[in-house]
Amino acid sequence: MFYPTDTNAHGLAHDPFKAIVAPRPIGWIGTKGRDGSLNLSPYSFFNAISDNPKLVLFSSSGRKHSLKNAEETGQFTASLVSRHLVDKMNTSSAPVEYGVDEFQLAGLTPRMGEIIEAPFVAEAYAALECRVTEILCPKRVDGTPSESYVVFGQVVGIHIDENIIRDGRIDMGLARPIARMGYMDYADGGSDVFQLMRPKA
Repeated sequence: MFYPTDTNAHGLAHDPFKAIVAPRPIGWIGTKGRDGSLNLSPYSFFNAISDNPKLVLFSSSGRKHSLKNAEETGQFTASLVSRHLVDKMNTSSAPVEYGVDEFQLAGLTPRMGEIIEAPFVAEAYAALECRVTEILCPKRVDGTPSESYVVFGQVVGIHIDENIIRDGRIDMGLARPIARMGYMDYADGGSDVFQLMRPKA
């Protein structure tokens, strides 16, 4: 099948786009507002984009609380969502009013960063402390702004639970990171871990 996206005439029960661009890691974004309120929200439009310097991004569809706090403070964290935390991650995605503490809502422990003043999930196996480098509103083909905002952050600190480290590496079979597969589908990224060596020149 083929369909042009300006018509969205795919004829399917649900839009297939996000199921094609999958799996997508989940950035569990923690921020602190200027008023001192804590915010935690999962974003499946999230990824690492550079190793030197270490850069990550998350994209907010519309002006959400994480975006507001990141804009105002220039800081955010990204906690790893593992299989044992997936229900709490889902609870933290509830559309609540600004100022509602999703850490408390989901029964999670906020831990403040060592370098930045933003909270991460203490129960997570790993977390990144990030300083905002830029925030962009991507444009459509016709030059008009989209409805999304992309927050780029440089990783300035990394937390890792030593219980998931084996032979000097993070054991993904133990970390069991969760990825979004599209629709309401998720996958446990640690359920089938295998190695693949790149071909040599």
